[in-house]
Amino acid sequence: MPWNFPFWQVFRFAAPSLMAGNAALLKHASNVPGCALAIEQIFRDAGFPQNLFRTLMIASKQVAALIEHPLVRAVTLTGSGAAGRAVASKAGAMLKKTVLELGGSDPYLVLEDADPDLAAAICARGRLVNSGQSCIAAKRFIVVEKVRPAFEKRFVELMSRTRMGDPFEHGTEMGPLARHDLRDTLHRQVTSSVAKGARLLLGGTVPNHPGAYYPPTVITDVSKGMPAYEEELFGPVAAIIPTRSEVEAIAVANDTAFGLGGAVITGDLARGEIIAETEIEAGMVFVNDNVHSDPRLPFGGIKESGYGRELSAYGIREFVNIKTVMVA
Repeated sequence: MPWNFPFWQVFRFAAPSLMAGNAALLKHASNVPGCALAIEQIFRDAGFPQNLFRTLMIASKQVAALIEHPLVRAVTLTGSGAAGRAVASKAGAMLKKTVLELGGSDPYLVLEDADPDLAAAICARGRLVNSGQSCIAAKRFIVVEKVRPAFEKRFVELMSRTRMGDPFEHGTEMGPLARHDLRDTLHRQVTSSVAKGARLLLGGTVPNHPGAYYPPTVITDVSKGMPAYEEELFGPVAAIIPTRSEVEAIAVANDTAFGLGGAVITGDLARGEIIAETEIEAGMVFVNDNVHSDPRLPFGGIKESGYGRELSAYGIREFVNIKTVMVA
């Protein structure tokens, strides 16, 4: 499980799996061992048998042997595409089922009938969740040209108001990134996109003080071939991609290797529902709202964002075997 939501991500897989009758072993991200041990204690305090859920304090290189163990019957992973491929390859060789929730580059379509103020508020909130470090954070803002000037003005205004600072200080709205290398990768993606023709509307500079901070950043005129178009931006950077029509906006939304979540912002809810249901290639599409996980709703993606579902009735059935019994 990943470090960015170290409690919720675990409970999202563990609670349904345990309720279905399984035992669970957790290999958590190496930088959150305290969270991993706390989760194990929570299950014990709740009355679960002592060894039904266990945290394993092991290195990543030991995971392959764990997957090979005959008592391990299935594997779930939330993480990078590279990690997903490695785990799926090992589990596939052992004929063991996997559920993978990998990266995302969620498109938010702002159609020409959208309210610019509402659209900007939804997009700013979706981009800055957890300092932008979320697989389902809003990342690509695909805006129909008619509404683009008003949207950009309001969006930049809202992003610029965000108070960045120490998460322990009262009033802080956005903290640092998890590591300096992640911050440096994000900055490279921004500078490379600008060098290829994108325009910087806000931010885009590395703060001159300690910590892996990166300011809320907005770049526009993003187009194919730029990192901001092709890659996942795992931090508070918004890429605005202008389009001439709804049809083009949908095509751009689907022009990605990812397929986790997406959103449609429109004044016509019926039309938005049709686009969400039939046009956008993603596991989850929200209309006039941010993509988020909810225990009542199946969570997961398609394409290089993975496969399988967590949460809801679908999630609890991922790790059960369907068995036929016939009595003549």
